[in-house]
Amino acid sequence: MTPASTPAGASPDDERLVPEDVMPRGDLPAMRVRDLPEAVPLRRMIGPGIILAGLALGSGEFVIWPYITYRSGFVFFWACVLGVVTQYFINMEVTRWTLATGESAVTGFCRLSRHWAWVFLLLNIIPWIIPAWATGAAEVAGWLFNPDAIDVAGTKLTKVLTIASLVGCASVLTLGPVVYETVERLQMVLVTAIVALVVLLSFMLVRWDAVAAMAGGVLSVGDLPPIGDGPNDLSVTMLLGALAFAGAGGTLNLGQSNFIKDKGYGMGRFIGRITSPVTGQAEAVTETGYHFEPTEANLRRWRSWWRAAGAEHFLTFFLTCIVCLVLLTLISYSIFYDGQTGQLRAEAEQYGQGMQFIRGEAVEINQAIGPWARSAFFLMGIAILLTTEIGVLDACSRISSDLVKINWLRDNPHFSEGRLYFYFLWGSVLVGCFIALYGVSEVEASATGALRLFKMTSALNGGVMFLYCGILLYLNRFRLPPAVRMSWARALVMCWAVLFFGSFAVWALYVELAK
Repeated sequence: MTPASTPAGASPDDERLVPEDVMPRGDLPAMRVRDLPEAVPLRRMIGPGIILAGLALGSGEFVIWPYITYRSGFVFFWACVLGVVTQYFINMEVTRWTLATGESAVTGFCRLSRHWAWVFLLLNIIPWIIPAWATGAAEVAGWLFNPDAIDVAGTKLTKVLTIASLVGCASVLTLGPVVYETVERLQMVLVTAIVALVVLLSFMLVRWDAVAAMAGGVLSVGDLPPIGDGPNDLSVTMLLGALAFAGAGGTLNLGQSNFIKDKGYGMGRFIGRITSPVTGQAEAVTETGYHFEPTEANLRRWRSWWRAAGAEHFLTFFLTCIVCLVLLTLISYSIFYDGQTGQLRAEAEQYGQGMQFIRGEAVEINQAIGPWARSAFFLMGIAILLTTEIGVLDACSRISSDLVKINWLRDNPHFSEGRLYFYFLWGSVLVGCFIALYGVSEVEASATGALRLFKMTSALNGGVMFLYCGILLYLNRFRLPPAVRMSWARALVMCWAVLFFGSFAVWALYVELAK
């Protein structure tokens, strides 16, 4: 499904503006009128959910939730399930605005107030500028290359591999002619391979007592794990981050609208795509969107698009996240906990520092299955973390370039959205390389490693989700026309999302201020 290369040459209806009483323009130019295109088969819509699932794999699924399981079993797993379910509905509301208008969700926010532009620009850059995934991949690679190493955090090899990972990920995004197609193909291959290996390892490692313990954790709604203030303890801020990363998390969920726009969902068919300034051919892009009149034909097409988008996101994002979260946490429990007593084994306590529990999983897998499984686990971890790093660089650069272009450089032909994308992409890489070299002292790196970076970025993004869930609720319930706006049932779900993330964000803020 390829979007139209240019909105020019379309019907004269494109020049008609959507009336203010139908779609308030806010602080941006009015949308234009155009018929909604016909929906395409579900098989041709597969892609955006896979990309978002790839973003989710490297943080919550592989690192944070298995770590929480290692520390406290499944006592908090009920919140993980609620987090994934809640994020499914959040992502569908992000999808709703783009299906109906072709604009990204953050552009819709800026129609409410232009001040949201600089707010979300900062919220999109600050949490994700931390090179947590490249650092994590470097640490895992250090253990793969040197099986006898115990602590690889902060070493020269780790720093070199972190920088190489960042540059390599950005180079992949730069060399693909159409950025979205590059990311989609890469994530399809990596996510499929990762899920297959997770299932294989689970088949050989997971015990039935672990499944029973997980079932009990899902039903223990409201229970919390022991909370402490130590560098390796579970803190309130880490629990907030875990909720954010039970899925993609933070502003990455807003990137869903950019993915479906480039895929050509709904009115996104008419917007144009980001292409590489090195290998691609520029496409004409319109920054402001379109909307359709509520004719019988348009509403029929809308219902088809909405059903198909929901099915695609459920099959690719939701199921992938659930399967990987369940299996990777079951592996963690089966490896570290005694099957008879349900307690953490005494010899497993040595893996409690930073990313050491990942090395501990590999050591135990080696003893249970063999050296090939240990190497496969490390390779899977590297693939998961680099998959996420590519997705983070791509999604954040998309959102930032979108915000800057539509709000400040809309009439400047030199700074196209594609050019801005690559400025933000390589700017993020340069800052990430600086942080990898100088941002964390040797002592701090040795004490916590990449896990400390995961905690920082996840907690920041948990607070961000609290904010934009409330904005999405207002935008899709009160600014879209009645035929396509959020139903009251989904509005209640979004109210729950605000309460869910807000309560943990306020609690975490209170705890941090109390310190």
